Amino acid sequence: MLDMESGLRPDRRPAIAICAWDPSFTAWDPVEDLSGEPWHPVGARTLPVPGSAAADDLATELSAMLARGECSALLLVGATHHSDAFRLQLRAENRRLDRHDRLDHTGPGVARATAPAAEIVRDLNQAGLAAVADSEAEEDAGSYILYRILADLPDGAASPAVGLIRAPAEAQPAKVQSAVKTAAGVIARHLAPLPRPALA
Repeated sequence: MLDMESGLRPDRRPAIAICAWDPSFTAWDPVEDLSGEPWHPVGARTLPVPGSAAADDLATELSAMLARGECSALLLVGATHHSDAFRLQLRAENRRLDRHDRLDHTGPGVARATAPAAEIVRDLNQAGLAAVADSEAEEDAGSYILYRILADLPDGAASPAVGLIRAPAEAQPAKVQSAVKTAAGVIARHLAPLPRPALA
């Protein structure tokens, strides 16, 4: 609906939350220029979410954003202990953060990411960024947060796209920026515009 005072139409682009869960991981910067505005892929907008050392609180916040419809997708960003390529983590295990026991004794042992991993890996490689899809769940807060979020998703085809991309330690910030933007761009291609608001 047209905003008569501003002359602007409501932003119907779906939102992708992007979160580098570890505050020390600074290679991803959502603001790409001096404007102070976060970068957006074609057809979507991004919601930068700051990382936190409190993994439980961050997982709760991200799950709540998805449940409230504040975002249509989520991309977690972090590091991998592998050194050869960017990695799209395909699953997360049902483990506590300390890895000593199951997080949820009634939940599934493994939860699978819902982002289009094969398409993301293809586009990363086409962009000259070596990338693989990886079923290994690395033992860190990223895997823990990913499981928490995936376990809270509703069943069915309407589940939002949730993915985790990991950068090798030696990757230059420019390549990390490019990889995250490529992954978010793929996710954006699968998102539908938000419904038009009802007329008053």
